[in-house]
Amino acid sequence: MNRRNMLCGGKETFSEKVLKFNEKLAHKEVKLPEGFRVVNPYSGNQKELVREVATAFYQKYYNDLRSRRLILGSSPARRGSAITGIPFADAQHLQRETGILMDKFCINRPAGDFLYDVISKYGGCERFYADFFMSFVCPLGIAKANAKGKEVNCNYYENKNLQEALYSFMVSSMRSQIDLGVDRSVCYCIGSGENYKFLSEVNERYQFFNTIVPLEHPRFIMQYNSKNKEFFITKYINALSSNL
Repeated sequence: MNRRNMLCGGKETFSEKVLKFNEKLAHKEVKLPEGFRVVNPYSGNQKELVREVATAFYQKYYNDLRSRRLILGSSPARRGSAITGIPFADAQHLQRETGILMDKFCINRPAGDFLYDVISKYGGCERFYADFFMSFVCPLGIAKANAKGKEVNCNYYENKNLQEALYSFMVSSMRSQIDLGVDRSVCYCIGSGENYKFLSEVNERYQFFNTIVPLEHPRFIMQYNSKNKEFFITKYINALSSNL
């Protein structure tokens, strides 16, 4: 038993539970329809580096017994979280957080910058991660081949057969993430369209959360409403700060 676990009375810390959840994902096999493939950072070519970064990150911010509110996106971006293994965190941000260089994957996207602006406005990383755990409805990335044969990012809701193939995995993953130590009074949904629609339908059936709060996706904000960025940051902060 490590020292931190001893200080927590022998109970598993939030970080230990997350890292165990990631390890289960590393061995998870999901059969998808033809033309789609799973992008699994926990079992890919960089799995040892991903494990090192994830361990450093979660032990830094989640090594306690606190309950967190859950923030769920749709699925990891093929060239973002599906590489780093940390939801909504790209390589450059993670290097600043952990001191570990992921030199082959220094992808810094406007959507990630928006969320870091939200985190900063909320009070910084320590306060934000003490209150929230960020993840996905589908915690593994999905890629597909487009009409030109190029592999591109894909969301679980873009194809009916794909969604059906992933349904039981996504429900099981939500159960597992709730078991990490999540406050079930509210879940924040990143993506106020199809992701919110699906998550609401699942929640109506399984009663995972009392309330689901939809928030516009950072990619949508930065691509189509960048001039209103401060408005959306304030909207995020108001929602996250609300005692529902």
